[in-house]
Amino acid sequence: MNNISILGSTGSIGTQTLDIVRDNPDDFNVVALAVRSNADMLLKQIEEFKPSLVCVYDEAVAVDIKDRIKEDVTLVTGMDGLIECAVIDSADMVVGAVVGMIGVRPVIEAIKAGKDIALANKESLVTAGHIIMPLAEEKNVSILPVDSEHSAIYQALHGENRKALSKILLTASGGPFRGRKREELVNVKVEDALNHPNWSMGKKITIDSATMVNKGLEVMEAGWLFDTDIDNIQVLIQPQSVIHSMVEFVDGSIIAQLGTPDMRLPIQYAMYYGQRVYLKGDRLDFAAISHIDFEEPDPETFEGLKLAFEAAKLGGTMPTVYNAANEYAVAKFLNREIGFLDITSTIRNMMDRHIVIADPDVDTILSVEQDVYSMINNMKG
Repeated sequence: MNNISILGSTGSIGTQTLDIVRDNPDDFNVVALAVRSNADMLLKQIEEFKPSLVCVYDEAVAVDIKDRIKEDVTLVTGMDGLIECAVIDSADMVVGAVVGMIGVRPVIEAIKAGKDIALANKESLVTAGHIIMPLAEEKNVSILPVDSEHSAIYQALHGENRKALSKILLTASGGPFRGRKREELVNVKVEDALNHPNWSMGKKITIDSATMVNKGLEVMEAGWLFDTDIDNIQVLIQPQSVIHSMVEFVDGSIIAQLGTPDMRLPIQYAMYYGQRVYLKGDRLDFAAISHIDFEEPDPETFEGLKLAFEAAKLGGTMPTVYNAANEYAVAKFLNREIGFLDITSTIRNMMDRHIVIADPDVDTILSVEQDVYSMINNMKG
């Protein structure tokens, strides 16, 4: 029986994690749940899974929900509450599934507490990979990737000599605007960008997929997870989302991981520490697929991917600037305050204005994030 704490239990990854718990009640027990503000869904999760600790990040929502909780559970709030859920003594594994920079401190504190991490929070490694990976090694903690692409790489490398790795081939669906040129994206609406052809994900990640910023974040994350130089990571468009990523070895051999576009597979693989356990759902029918296509990404139309490579090579605080500018801009786009192309132009603008700070600590990372938000707000004024 594995005791798990889920940070971000009402989001896409969190709810699918609970699907796996529901299907495997003899193997998993939920000891803590943390959400930003989705009170109604959290109440249902508390009733079903009976955690001993829950966090509602939004304190006003926590006050409202307190009297509605019927179970015997401790309610905490804010960042301190998130961290409390991350370090709870009874947890063996922490599922880091919150979206955004608020996930960085809880992940780091969970590692310090000796918890294995099933990691879906890209921002943690993108902005603080230089802190997290050495700390995980020091504490003998496993960082188990939940993203389908990083899970695919992790699976392809299983049992292999990591020193024989030559290249990572990171695949992308191309999103809803694959094949379009920049001028065709000027009048894109929120509904268009949320219409992903293959995957069911949260709104923020779906927009990131449409801009290909998501793939840029995954490039940076892969560099840290697999100790790989950024120049040895190649992005390929694989429109059917059948090949989730590949690795090439020094002898020229390539190993790929294939499967249906179902996030439960990489989540379950991480939760079981790489063991294969039955997962209900569709299976690939190669006769029906009949062909698998590849394309080169278009770095001019999808500038977010190009900017990610630039940010990764500059290092230091530049990945934080990239991520923070994107988070701000995506929120504004979803709120219909800016256009689709303004997302990547905001990232470019902030990167051009930033002077890199090398080897930043967590306080510096979070300070730079706030500086980016303030700078964008001042520009708007």
